[in-house]
Amino acid sequence: MKVILSGYNVDLDGLKEVKKNPEAVLTPETFSAAYARISRSPKTIPHLRAIARHEITKARDQNRRIIYEMGHHSVAEHSVFNFDIIRISRLAVEYLESHRLMSYTEASQRYIRWATQYLIPNEIKKANLTKLFFNTIKNQVKAYNTLAKELNHFETKFAKPIEDARYVTSLAMTTQLGTTMNARNLELLIRRFASSNIEEVQKLGRKLFDLVIKVAPSVILFYEKNNFDCKTYLELEKIHHRDTKTQRKNNIEICRLIDYTKDGDEKLITSLYCKANNSSFDRALKVVKKLTQDQKLEIIKTAFKYAKLYDVALREFEHVYLTFELILSASCFAQLKRHRIASITTQAYNLNLGVTIPDTIKESKQTDLFNQIIEKTEKTYDKIYKTLPHIAPYILTQAHRRRVLLTVNLRELYHIARLRMDQTAQWDIRELTNKIVEETYKVMPLSLTFCCAKDQYDKIYQRYFNN
Repeated sequence: MKVILSGYNVDLDGLKEVKKNPEAVLTPETFSAAYARISRSPKTIPHLRAIARHEITKARDQNRRIIYEMGHHSVAEHSVFNFDIIRISRLAVEYLESHRLMSYTEASQRYIRWATQYLIPNEIKKANLTKLFFNTIKNQVKAYNTLAKELNHFETKFAKPIEDARYVTSLAMTTQLGTTMNARNLELLIRRFASSNIEEVQKLGRKLFDLVIKVAPSVILFYEKNNFDCKTYLELEKIHHRDTKTQRKNNIEICRLIDYTKDGDEKLITSLYCKANNSSFDRALKVVKKLTQDQKLEIIKTAFKYAKLYDVALREFEHVYLTFELILSASCFAQLKRHRIASITTQAYNLNLGVTIPDTIKESKQTDLFNQIIEKTEKTYDKIYKTLPHIAPYILTQAHRRRVLLTVNLRELYHIARLRMDQTAQWDIRELTNKIVEETYKVMPLSLTFCCAKDQYDKIYQRYFNN
C-alpha cells in the first residue's frame, strides 16, 4: 500500500508571501483558526487570515482549544486534504468509502485490467494460510483471463469482456483511488480505522495520520482507538443469536420495499404547496386532498417545467423516503456505496445468499468454469473462516452477495436513477436500480413521473411538455 498526501488547501495570500519569504509556513490550519474567530471578532476576515498565517503557533493552540475544549468541530472542516491511495484491496475500499462526506474517484475494473494485482493480508501469512490463499487467487486469475478471452464477442460500445470476467476475482484484488476530505471527517476515519480488526485498514489509517499530522497537527485530535468503534457492534451481536444457517436459499428476492412514506405523493405535493403558498402543512394537506389526480400531476409537472438534465429535483423531494432490503453482489455494491447521501447498512458477505452470474457467462457456456471457481473459493473461505472470520471475506469473489438496507429520499432516488438506469451504467447496478424504481412507482407513481435514466430524460420531458 502506498499513500501520498498530494495536496491541501492553503491561503492564497500565503502563497504570495512565500515568494518573498521561502521560510513562511503554508498549512490549511490557518483557515480553521481564522474562520473560527469570525463569530467573535470585529476584524475583517482577510485580517484574521493574516494573523493566523503570521502566528502559526498561536493559531494551532487556538484550533486545539476551540475543537477540543469548546467542542466546535466544524472549524476543522475548513482544512481540506487530497490523497493518492495506491495498491489498496477492494475490501479495504469498502471500509474507506463507507465515509459519506468525502470524495472518491477510483480505478474501475470495468475498463482496466487489475486482476493480476492482489494483496495477501498479514493475518493470512501469520496463520500459515498463504499457500491456500495464493492458490485460490491463482485459480481465480486464470479463470478471469479465460473468461476475458471467451467473452470477447460480447463487447459493445458500453461493455467490455473484462467487465463480466471480473466476477470471478476476489476482494483481495488491489486498486487505486484519489480522495478529498476535510480534517473533521479525516479524524473520524482515522479513529475508526485505528479501532478496526483488519490490519490493512489499520495501516491505511496510520499512514493517513502520519502524513497529516506533519502539516496540520492542530485539527486531528480525536484519532485513537476507542471502545465505541471497537465494541458496539460486537455487543449488539450478543443480544440475539446470530443467523448461522448453512443451507442456501433459492429464489431470493433481491429487492424488497420494506418501509416508505405513506401517501408519499400527497406528502410531496403538500410540501411543494407549503413552499409556494407559505401555508401550514395541515392547511396545505387539506387543499391537496381535494385535488384531482390531473391537478396533482400538474403540480409535479410544474416542479420539472424548467429542469434540465443536469438539474437536481427540488429540496421538497427529500421529505419522502423509502427503505429497501437488497441482496446484491460485491460488484454491484461497489457502485451502490458511491451514493453517499443514501443511508446504507451492510451485513457481512453471506454464502447462503448465493452468487450473481453474468448473463454473458451463461450465454458463452462458461458457467461450469465459473461455478468451479466459486466452489473452490468457498472451500478456501470456510477454512480461513474457522480461524480468521473477519479476514475470510478477502478471498470471496465479486459475484458473492450480501444483504443491505438502503434508505433514500426521493431526491436522492432521482439522482441514483439518472446515473444507474442509463445505458452506460454497469448492468448489475442498472438491473437493481430498475427494480428499486419499479417498487417505488407502485406506491407513489406521481412522484416518479420524471424519475428515469439520463438518456431517457429528454424523451419523458417531451412527453409532458410537447416542446
